[in-house]
Amino acid sequence: MTTPAIKVEKLSFSYGNIQAVKDVSFEVMPGEILGFLGPNGAGKTTTIKVLTGQMPPKSGRAEILGMETGHDDPEIQAQIGVCFEEKNLYLNMSALENLDFFASLFGIKDANSMEVLRRVGLADRAKDRVHSFSKGMRQRMMISRAFINSPKVLFLDEPTDGLDPVTSATIRTTIKEEAERGAAVLLTTHDMFEADQLSDRVAFINEGEIVALDTAENLKLKYGTRSVKVHLRDGDHVREERIPLDEPDSSVRIAEFAASPDLMTIHTEEATLEQIFIELTGRGLAG
Repeated sequence: MTTPAIKVEKLSFSYGNIQAVKDVSFEVMPGEILGFLGPNGAGKTTTIKVLTGQMPPKSGRAEILGMETGHDDPEIQAQIGVCFEEKNLYLNMSALENLDFFASLFGIKDANSMEVLRRVGLADRAKDRVHSFSKGMRQRMMISRAFINSPKVLFLDEPTDGLDPVTSATIRTTIKEEAERGAAVLLTTHDMFEADQLSDRVAFINEGEIVALDTAENLKLKYGTRSVKVHLRDGDHVREERIPLDEPDSSVRIAEFAASPDLMTIHTEEATLEQIFIELTGRGLAG
């Protein structure tokens, strides 16, 4: 049986009297991407900071690759890659110098920094100083830095924040490639499209608690309403009809619309992760 790369059991953390994380439990297997979803202040970043050894848990237990975390352990640090929202790059060094330097911290003498920069679309700016980079380019630098040591565990906090759609798609591809290589990926985001595209499973976290954890498909089937949306010509206008798929006469109604000469389009609809989160918590993911 495969051992979880990340294992969290009843983890809690408080800032004074404010409990940011409350008895959180989950696992991430090697090669799996777990989307950790919730609005700002829900406890996502605090959980990652405990897992990456920046803060000790108040209670509970967390393991990375079978080693207990919550403290600065060089053996764990050597096996993980981290991309936080905060940018802590060396602005007066070039992109290539930044990566070579961080590789040296892991004891990597022959880092393939140019290849890593190519993966995030920065190879042509390798010798430029980072202070000349835009916000999106610095974000790509942060992601490239997380990959430099070929980590077994990746912590990605809003990895496509500030990136244009084309670059975001490229970064999502590299994240999938890291998972296919065998890395366990914990991805925090409030971007539901990104979560749906990338995650093998998703965990909804709200006010420090996990309120649901399953595949996106299972969550949609459990909490969503499946329907078909039909557009029909109605004189000079377009009429829209929705047919719930779980009603007894659904197939008959769909067949009738499909045979109508006024039919324009017909397609299925399913609940979005955003809608499910609102149903479970009463609040939006951007809130």
